[in-house]
Amino acid sequence: MAHYNLSTPVTEEDIRKLRINDTVTLQSTLFGIRDATQIQMFDYDRKTRFDLNGHAVIHTAPNVRKVPVSAEFPAGYEPICIGTTTSDRMERFTRPLMTQNGVRMVVGKGGLREGSAKAFQELGGVYLAIIGGTAALETTWIDQIEDVDMDDLNPESLWRFKIKDFGPLLVAMDSHGGSIYEEVQGDVARKKDAVLKSLGVIL
Repeated sequence: MAHYNLSTPVTEEDIRKLRINDTVTLQSTLFGIRDATQIQMFDYDRKTRFDLNGHAVIHTAPNVRKVPVSAEFPAGYEPICIGTTTSDRMERFTRPLMTQNGVRMVVGKGGLREGSAKAFQELGGVYLAIIGGTAALETTWIDQIEDVDMDDLNPESLWRFKIKDFGPLLVAMDSHGGSIYEEVQGDVARKKDAVLKSLGVIL
């Protein structure tokens, strides 16, 4: 286990160094994205003006407040609560995010599936896990909403956050085929019979 402090954008070489159970703290820029955003991008071929190459995206639809544009709020939004949503239903978008937009890191909760694991391994990406229920803490790691694209989808817009010390996040799926979710499933399968037997369940 090791800890990495990464300032985005990152390179494939940076990502290949990471292994499951390492931790990462992100600096500089993080993009917020969710279901509707990616449906527009990949089902309807809608292009973003943001350069996502080498960056991290977080699965979120943040709670924000509309405010006058200023130096403090350049996008006209104040962050109120920026939490993370479950990643699984966005499984099918991992590969196109990487191949079409150059995304290297996906931040979310609950993990992703085999298709994403293969994309991470083939293309050089990772899944960084956040524990559910930590939205208030995550919000303190975001200094500013710098910009927003596709804002007709609000709150599922494409957000550009200025971040500082965003983490630590757990490397839950790496670019070498490692997945803590597969490890947990394997442990459960191995221990299931013993647990059922201890409960008096006839196998």
